[in-house]
Parts: sequence; structure tokens; C-alpha cells
Amino acid sequence: MLRNIRIGIRPSRLSFKQFEEIQGKLNGVSLIPVLIETSGDRDKMTPLEGVTAQDFFTDAIERALLKKRIDAAIHSAKDIDSGGDARLMIAAITASINPYDCLVSREGAALDALPLGARIGTSSLARKEGILKYRKDLTVGDIRGNVDNRLQQLDHGAFDAIIVAEAALIRLGLESRISWRIPEKIIQPHPLQGRLAIQVRKERRDLKKVFEGLHEH
Repeated sequence: MLRNIRIGIRPSRLSFKQFEEIQGKLNGVSLIPVLIETSGDRDKMTPLEGVTAQDFFTDAIERALLKKRIDAAIHSAKDIDSGGDARLMIAAITASINPYDCLVSREGAALDALPLGARIGTSSLARKEGILKYRKDLTVGDIRGNVDNRLQQLDHGAFDAIIVAEAALIRLGLESRISWRIPEKIIQPHPLQGRLAIQVRKERRDLKKVFEGLHEH
């Protein structure tokens, strides 16, 4: 049985929770986390709608994988570029622990209860469009950073509410921060939201066998 598999992950508390989730599903296999900053981690200013690179949140990890600094990588499945490097493959994509978007507001209010002109933070164009179509009076601003950073910005008054993936709050044990689950008729979540992707080099068929049992059938 393979042991001490080096796994590339982003340097955030959520990424480490994702790592622990995968480790907990593998018996007799020891995973070693290797923290790697991606372009998305370094650049916290550029609005995501202005980012053209498909690998914004995976690039440096994939380079480390190709250079054999790591053996595999764990990504949020929605961050994977479907037209990525042909030398890499997805060994498994897990089932989603929760596919929905949710609203987190400072006062715990749902979307309809927010005051006129309330400021909403989100980095997603689809989320912006969905919210503004539902309530044209709201002001939507860009917010970047990991989930903990975004919650701090909310708590410090930069926004009245933010939109995040419900799965992220569940993994972080922050379900109590969820103010309202956003219906799909307002925002259609990404089809891979809440799912994790395990990436390996194509020649590592042995690693594919280690992880393929995690794949949602």
C-alpha cells in the first residue's frame, strides 16, 4: 500500500479541512500536505470576472505536480480547468457535501430583510447578476480572500452581507453563520460546488487506484 503521498493544497484553513476530509476517507494511506500559493492566493485585488486564466486557483499546484514536487493535488472541483495540461488527470471527484450558495449577513437577515441599498460582497459574476436581478436596489461589490478573510470584512463593516458556498462554511464548522440558503431560482450554483477533485500525473496509475474509490458514481 502506498504511504506518505505528498498532496498539494492551497494555504488556507478551508484547504486543510478539505485535505483532512480526503485523508479521513483513505485507510492505510498517509497523506502529507504541501502548502502552495496559487495566483488566486497572491492576487487578492483583481475581480474574478476580470480574470481570464482558467487555472487562477490551481496554476502553481499543477506546476509542482508536473515537476514532481508533489504526488497529487486536492482542488475545489469547480476550480479545475477542463482544458488543462494533458499530462495531468483527475483521479476522482467526490460527492458534494452541499451544492448551494448562502447569504451571511451581519444581523442574520435573509435577502428580503436587508435594508434598501444594502452592500453585498461576492467575487462571482453569476452571483452578482442573480442578486441584482432579484433586488435591483442592492449594491454589489467585489470581495476577495479566503472564507475567513471574507467573514472578517463582513464583521468589520465593509459589507452588510456576503455570498459564499454553503459547503465552505460546513467544512469550517461555521454553519451558525449561515443566514439564508439562496434558492436556485435566484442564483444557480456551480454544478461542481461542494465537490473535491483529486489530480495526479497521468503516468501514476498506482495513485489513480488509491483515489478512485472516492469518486462519486
